[in-house]
Amino acid sequence: MGLRAEAPWTIVVMEGDQTGQELLEEALRVLDPGVIRVPLRFLRFDLSLENRRRTRNGVVIEAAEAMKEAGLGLKAATITPEDPTDVGSPNAILRERIDGKVILRVGRRIPGVRPIGGVVGPVAIVRMAVEDAYNAREWREGEGAEEAAYRLDRITRRTCRAVAEFAFWYARRIGAKVFGGPKWTVSRVYEGMFKEELDAAARRYPDVRYEPQLIDATLALLFTRAAEPLVIPCLNRDGDLLSDLILQMFGSIAGSESLLLSFDEDLRVKVVMAEAPHGTAPALYRKNIANPMAMILAGAALLSFIEAEAAQQASRAIYEAVFESVYDGIATADLGGSATTTEFTDEVIRRVSRKLEVWEALRLTGGAARPGPAGVSASSATR
Repeated sequence: MGLRAEAPWTIVVMEGDQTGQELLEEALRVLDPGVIRVPLRFLRFDLSLENRRRTRNGVVIEAAEAMKEAGLGLKAATITPEDPTDVGSPNAILRERIDGKVILRVGRRIPGVRPIGGVVGPVAIVRMAVEDAYNAREWREGEGAEEAAYRLDRITRRTCRAVAEFAFWYARRIGAKVFGGPKWTVSRVYEGMFKEELDAAARRYPDVRYEPQLIDATLALLFTRAAEPLVIPCLNRDGDLLSDLILQMFGSIAGSESLLLSFDEDLRVKVVMAEAPHGTAPALYRKNIANPMAMILAGAALLSFIEAEAAQQASRAIYEAVFESVYDGIATADLGGSATTTEFTDEVIRRVSRKLEVWEALRLTGGAARPGPAGVSASSATR
């Protein structure tokens, strides 16, 4: 499912607001071709609130079109105005323009941070990115105590199939079990369509373990089944709730990236947009104390979707460098450390450079096979 475009690879960089933009710059320092030895080009678009207002979201549309061409995007956190007449959410526009179908978030152990309930993980949430309860038509009828509110939800088989296919493909990639599912016993027509596609994907991937559970049972069983890698495919609303829960179970939202994926007609990944799952953190703006882990991991995740050995090696090096730094006590204050934002990034860069140099020396001298499997993923690199 990786991207096969020829080098140099272009990453569409979408600048953001406040601390979100600061952390994006830290991630780009790590992705510097001189650090990771991967030929990359960066095409930048200013998605700050000010510029979105000035261009009336024209810059967001331009960025989306560039991503469709390049296949790779890295986005900073942005401000979504509360006023519904304002420019709205850039993520909603980007999602629609690139035809994003799946959101992937992986909860994983962070060294030195105790997960809740003995969870070992990793736990990957493969969430439907469109349809379901979001953008559903809503209305009310009647008056007083008899007033009733209605919502017209909708899912399509194409979207259900994309989520199911990616869930099983990703589970195979990281050696995990596909676990959970919708409430198909209550909603046999609506949620049953999603269950049908999960069952069909299970037949296409007979080597992947599959344990379907109703969504309520999934939640109840998480603390007893999370000693093994799990991939949980979800409807849009269920996945929105579950992904936030999973990240907090592992102690911090800073330990994971968020990916939006679109697919071609053969369900191969066509576009990957990576970002941090957190917001713009205005209280931390210009203080150099925010945790850049999630944005750095977002860059590593993008590299893992490039079907080239250099990109795969760089991806693994970044994941290992991030978590080894935390393990050695070099972390920002939110994880119990004393490092500043830039100091943490400096340490990651130092470790990435050292790893790649050592791995290359081993390869050239025949001392050992080059570390790291092709297709290294967010969780397989840190288990």
